Amino acid sequence: MHWLLIGYMFLFIHRPFEFWTILGDIHLERLYIGCVFLVWLVQPKRWLPNPQHYAYFAFAAAVLVCWVMSPFMDNGQQVVEDWFKIIVFYLLLVTVVDDETKLWYVVLGFVFVMGIYMSHSFKEYLAGRHTFRMGIPRMIGIDTTQGDPNAFGASIVFALPFAALFWNTSRSTWIRLGAVTYFCLSAGCILLTGSRSSLLGLVLWVGIVVMRSRHRWLGLGAALACSPVLFLALPDTLQTRFETIVNPEVGPANARVSGEGRLEGLINGAELWMRNPATGCGPGAWRPSTGSTIESHNLYGQLIGETGTLGALAFLGILTCYGINLRWMKQAQRRNPERKDDFVFQLASAVGMGIFLMLFEGNFGHNLFRHNWLWYGGFLIIARYCVESRRSPATTLYSARASMRMPIRNRLEQGAHVGPR
Repeated sequence: MHWLLIGYMFLFIHRPFEFWTILGDIHLERLYIGCVFLVWLVQPKRWLPNPQHYAYFAFAAAVLVCWVMSPFMDNGQQVVEDWFKIIVFYLLLVTVVDDETKLWYVVLGFVFVMGIYMSHSFKEYLAGRHTFRMGIPRMIGIDTTQGDPNAFGASIVFALPFAALFWNTSRSTWIRLGAVTYFCLSAGCILLTGSRSSLLGLVLWVGIVVMRSRHRWLGLGAALACSPVLFLALPDTLQTRFETIVNPEVGPANARVSGEGRLEGLINGAELWMRNPATGCGPGAWRPSTGSTIESHNLYGQLIGETGTLGALAFLGILTCYGINLRWMKQAQRRNPERKDDFVFQLASAVGMGIFLMLFEGNFGHNLFRHNWLWYGGFLIIARYCVESRRSPATTLYSARASMRMPIRNRLEQGAHVGPR
């Protein structure tokens, strides 16, 4: 069943039916998830008790109420439908993935799918597929749903901690080589999108990783040495684009307006909240409610403006549950220092970093209804369940993989949960 979930991850992230339209005509995504659901019905299932489930259900109920109360229901219908599709996948994930082996494959599948998504997008960029915005050509994703340069760049930033997870927990040469390739591809794609917010997210993540490392001074020196080289390797148009982060005057007027729009998104969100404090203007109703030609470009303005107090409290509940589960995992890790580099503990750290990056990027983008909030929560809930289910300290990830096919185990088992040297 977990292989089928990875297949749906590919359809959801890459969205080949938006590139090859013939696949869209046969509603491939609906057909696939329908078949997955039928398989799920006959599969053994396990409910993993965790308060974070109820936080998600509360937010889903808040979204539904805000949508029903909105005077712009038609505008928000697609947003609400997509959100509940993500919830369906989340329920499938947390009811069939209940051990470390399946979890390892699902998380690896997520990173692998992101790699395919970036590779295909990069290939099409080299073939001339891009958008011209802010006076420069900018790389876009292969899909149309999240293919916008800023959204595409943000997707890459949010997934970076999970690629680092496999570098930190594997001795496999192939996996480590794949992780390095993934990092290089991610950095290249982010630079080519011309997304200033994504570049800031990348720099922030790299800075945190370097400062946490035992070799922080070596890493810091390497970063300082490589940064100018990478910057000068960019086309002049992209150099000017990124220079506007520190000096807005060097760029065109629309680039300055774009930067100021992030603050306006927060202000407009507060105004929408004051008009309707309880439920806001409704999910997906930002443009008709504000008269703006663009979305909020600010998570916090989007949250209070579109879902009001009801949605804000429910979302705060989700973040609180994240904090509770991450703290529990950290305490369990401290109680078992000899296993601090186990995959499940390192996964919890990756989830925490991913959520931190989403909150940071929320200052520049409207990511309230992204799938990452639920997928990462599902990973964390399963990881906690795996730790709770261990019968003795002697149980290792190796024994959990005893049922693997030998060729796979021989290649990957040797360092599946061993931390950085």
